[in-house]
Amino acid sequence: MDPSAGAAAGSDASDLPAAALESRPIGVFDSGVGGLTVARSIIDQLPNESILYVGDTAHGPYGPLPIAEVRANALGVMDELVDSGVKLLTIACNSASAAVLRDARERYTAKYGIPVIEVIQPAVRRAVAATRSGRVGVIGTSATIGSRAYEDTFAAAPDLAITSVACPEFVSYVEAGITTGPALLAVAEEYLAPLKAAGVDTVVLGCTHYPLLTGVISYVMGADVTLVSSAEETAKDVYRALATHNLQRTDSNPPEHHFVATGDAGQFEALARRFLGPEVLSVRHVDHVSAQYPTGSLARITPEMIAAAQSAAARPRISNFVGTSATGGSGQ
Repeated sequence: MDPSAGAAAGSDASDLPAAALESRPIGVFDSGVGGLTVARSIIDQLPNESILYVGDTAHGPYGPLPIAEVRANALGVMDELVDSGVKLLTIACNSASAAVLRDARERYTAKYGIPVIEVIQPAVRRAVAATRSGRVGVIGTSATIGSRAYEDTFAAAPDLAITSVACPEFVSYVEAGITTGPALLAVAEEYLAPLKAAGVDTVVLGCTHYPLLTGVISYVMGADVTLVSSAEETAKDVYRALATHNLQRTDSNPPEHHFVATGDAGQFEALARRFLGPEVLSVRHVDHVSAQYPTGSLARITPEMIAAAQSAAARPRISNFVGTSATGGSGQ
């Protein structure tokens, strides 16, 4: 699917003056700090654009959660980002992309004309171009790997063997600000052993936290293995969407970047400054995005929907797996 498809004329958003649309920020959303890797690439490639970044740290990380709960949390935040007046949504979270991409494009692009960009398709495109042997590894959270979203996306490319491994503890290390050390190295060696055994030559970092661990992942996998981060490719999709719909900001004033967290703002700010840099002037805590940016009319995901989603956690489910599949085969 074209990442910006569906931004049809006649929607509520396209009825606004063009200047108002151009000046709006790009909404970037993740369950924590991992999406800052995407925000960094967007700022680098589109230095005149403003960013409104939301880290849903009160409910994250999303990786261990049931898909239904991820969906409820993600749509709740994105409803409020749309309400706040963003001109484009970037789902900078693989777990959320796997859970809500189709819903998000129906909900925001088809109805309001707001392009929705995600992180899975850009990474797959890059991996297909990078692999020499056709053996590709994917690492991600339990939610992302369990959804098989990457396998489904890779299915369009013939003659590929995909090995997927859930690496849930990686997110915990990044959120704690730990990107090196013997404990992390031991965990990485355990997680990545199936990829080494499969002889992959390309590894997709299927979580936006993982680019912050490229040092240890590259050390374990070896210099001949290409690591694919979706951040840069996702930013290219953002650029294309803005250009396609004539939404580039033309204001000569410097852009403004705002960062909000639904959990501990102080902890988020410390990590954000480390991982993103001086663009993070401050981080504000909000219980809901609309409390800081109250402009919208969308109905927020209700507490009752959250409770219903949480009840699904008690049901039997597959939380993660290590599997190998080839296009056209049944997989494992």
